[in-house]
Amino acid sequence: MHTPNSNRYDNMQYNFCGQSGLQISAISLGLWHNFGPEDDFENCRNMIFTAFDHGINHIDLANNYGPPPGAAETTFGQILKQDLAEYRDELCIATKAGHYMWPGPYGDGGSKKYLISSLNQSLKRMGLDYVDIFYHHRPTPETPMEETAEALEQIVRSGKALYIGISKYYKEDARDMHAILTERNVPCIVEQLRHSMLIHPFKDDDVFDIAQDLGMGIIAFSPLAGGMLTDKYLKGIPDGSRATKSEFLKREQITQELLGKVTKLNDLATKRSQTMAQMALAWVAREPAVTSVLIGASSSQQILDNVAALNNIEFSHDELKLIDQILAE
Repeated sequence: MHTPNSNRYDNMQYNFCGQSGLQISAISLGLWHNFGPEDDFENCRNMIFTAFDHGINHIDLANNYGPPPGAAETTFGQILKQDLAEYRDELCIATKAGHYMWPGPYGDGGSKKYLISSLNQSLKRMGLDYVDIFYHHRPTPETPMEETAEALEQIVRSGKALYIGISKYYKEDARDMHAILTERNVPCIVEQLRHSMLIHPFKDDDVFDIAQDLGMGIIAFSPLAGGMLTDKYLKGIPDGSRATKSEFLKREQITQELLGKVTKLNDLATKRSQTMAQMALAWVAREPAVTSVLIGASSSQQILDNVAALNNIEFSHDELKLIDQILAE
């Protein structure tokens, strides 16, 4: 059983998730990668402990996280049971369903059959009676939105989730789903979206305005653009890095144009007494509509370094102007 740091809440910032009463740490830990059976279990435990000991109260999962799918929930469930069971009520645990999970017509999408079955499986893997937030992981046009909303309503009414979230819903999809859930008196409090200096839909999609109009918070995932917004690739592509082994970041994405931008951004970060990664996280966290910035990690030290980004999330007008100029080059 882990004995948490008694001062774990002293230095973390907590934000209300939209217009709800749920407060979430400004940094959240996502278990997308590095929590499967091929990963070192003790390292997984230590990362969860480090996050919790430094005030991170929000753990983000999905049914298909691993690899293989389901493995991250299983690993987290083991850690929760043997080390943090008595602190369950201090944690905000989220999971999702919407992407491919198992063969056949019931293992993907937005149908009532899939969503409820998937959540039941997730709860079993984690050893939980309920999750705090359950997300529909992506819009699925082949399923009527009303059916997806009916499933989400049933999940809340059954007590298997306290709140509902949506992920990767843009423009009218977000408005429509929120409207349907509101008619059903279901608390849809959060939207999860990809957002970073390199990939930021907010400028073109009015996502900030939509979320604020609807009373939803935003949890920003991939704030480091898969590692491109770090100093990792400035001197070449290291062996074993994500760019050498991941389908989500390809070697050919690490272009000279990108490296030129990151080099200039890194120079600015140095002037701010931050690492490139810390400045990239701070740039996302500074937005008032962003409830939390979702990080991934492969070590406890990465978590500590990322949490330190919150020590300086203020940017001057000239700094923001320079960042925009660098990104526009």
